[in-house]
Amino acid sequence: MKIFGISGLPGSGKSLVSELAVEKGAIIVSMGDIIREEAKKRGEDSKTTATNLRKEHGKYIVAELTIAKIKGIIEDGFNNTIIVEGIRSPFEVNLFKENFKDFIILSIFANPNLRFKRLQNRKREDDSQNYEEFVNRDQMELNFGIGTVIALSDKIIINEGSLEDYKNKINEFLEEKM
Repeated sequence: MKIFGISGLPGSGKSLVSELAVEKGAIIVSMGDIIREEAKKRGEDSKTTATNLRKEHGKYIVAELTIAKIKGIIEDGFNNTIIVEGIRSPFEVNLFKENFKDFIILSIFANPNLRFKRLQNRKREDDSQNYEEFVNRDQMELNFGIGTVIALSDKIIINEGSLEDYKNKINEFLEEKM
């Protein structure tokens, strides 16, 4: 079994990595989904919940909840690749590395203007449709430490070309790592 993480700023293209990996038999555990589920329980927006969870339970809480979920999947007998989507801080990376042997990080990069256009088209609940809000969200992510995670990744894929080119890069990575 292999476990690796995907990181990148909103709209960079993390979800396509996940989709292609699922086609190859992987399971995705999304840290963002864990935050969105908790936000729904609390009646808050995702940004507020992400910040509050860390204030209430420490920098590691989302990673701890994710690790518990992964361990449950493993205990249930899953023996293929598990991908953690949405790692945002070096603290989270360290915790994953402490819990899972050979854990690696793949980061996806795309420039801000391209990412903003993608978010406008995607229209997920927590996607910014206003550029100022988008910039503020990026800053919040950077404050969590995502820049360090991206800079120290085991592999970075640049997603600024064609969709076909990006899919080829992802598939090369997955063939090597899965």
